[in-house]
Amino acid sequence: MIFTKHSNAFRWIIIIASFAIVSLILWKTFEFFQHFKDEERNKMENWSFAQTEFVNSDTNTNLNLTLQILNSNTTTPMIVIDKEGNLSSSNNIDTTKIGNPKYLKRLIDKFKSENSPIDIKYQGKTYSTIYYGNSPLLNKLKYYPLALILIVVLFGAVIFFFYSSNKNATQNKLWSGMAKETAHQIGTPLSSLIGWTELLKTENVNPDYISEMEKDVSRLSTIAERFSKIGSLPTLEKTDIIKETIESYDYLKSRSSKLIDFDIKTPKGEIPVNLNKQLYSWTIENLVKNAIDAMKGRGKLTVEISQLENDVKVSITDTGKGISKKNFNKIFEPGFTTKKRGWGLGLSLTKRIIEDFHDGKIKVLQSEKGKGSTIQVSLKRAN
Repeated sequence: MIFTKHSNAFRWIIIIASFAIVSLILWKTFEFFQHFKDEERNKMENWSFAQTEFVNSDTNTNLNLTLQILNSNTTTPMIVIDKEGNLSSSNNIDTTKIGNPKYLKRLIDKFKSENSPIDIKYQGKTYSTIYYGNSPLLNKLKYYPLALILIVVLFGAVIFFFYSSNKNATQNKLWSGMAKETAHQIGTPLSSLIGWTELLKTENVNPDYISEMEKDVSRLSTIAERFSKIGSLPTLEKTDIIKETIESYDYLKSRSSKLIDFDIKTPKGEIPVNLNKQLYSWTIENLVKNAIDAMKGRGKLTVEISQLENDVKVSITDTGKGISKKNFNKIFEPGFTTKKRGWGLGLSLTKRIIEDFHDGKIKVLQSEKGKGSTIQVSLKRAN
């Protein structure tokens, strides 16, 4: 209970703590890198002292320690350039390329960018210069922070996708639960209304009144059935999409403002598509009602069905206020609405019906502010 109440605060604490830990690791890695670099610097300075001692020693001097220091460098790449600019010696360098003056020049520039050169002096005069680069271990260590950041990013991505998937699964359960409960709640008074309608038929009541009541009862039955089906995985049947679209279109046309110019364009013949009739008619109703709202009850509304190879397109075009491009995808999100009064659920339900239940696609095909919009549904033709 406490975690649920303060979940946002806990989330930020975890994010800040993770950022602090990663920053500390990166800082310590940088410190270790610099310490290792300083150690290599000291090693190369000792090598330069040993070189000076070796060059200026007489034959009677015991050079065991000096030679041991000179031979101790087995990892750090280095070259020694004399005061005339010629190569004096090299260590841990590809000997097949070192004779190329251009390669040697590039190598010197590279080593200078990595470490400051060390002059070998005797009696205050420089007789050669050591250029050295980073050891293989130091080069590997240099990329360790990048690898760490990449691991953290990948780990964060995994957590995000897990959280997103879990959230979507929770939302789907909520959708299903609410839909089933709505169907259940409608079912009880609906049964009573059916009983009262049958009772009124035995009384001296105008048949026209009873007929209108039966239409409303039938409408409520359809709504309850829709919610029942969206709350579970609906069954699909091979259906003529033209016939189903026309039926939904005619129903809305007869109950809409006379100031709207309705038009429907369909190919000749039948186009079979695997549909759930109740949910598909709900889709058409949602899209048409949305178009009517966008036109504020006045304008032209066109429903067009077309076929391209195995795809069937159903387009609903209005002459309403239009949709800004940044909202093309947002309008299908639950809760998004531009109306003063509205829940923002109609188009999100439509998207769920088309994409989750019918394996189709829905999108804003085109829209222009002040001129209208076209929303297109794409479905696969049944074999």
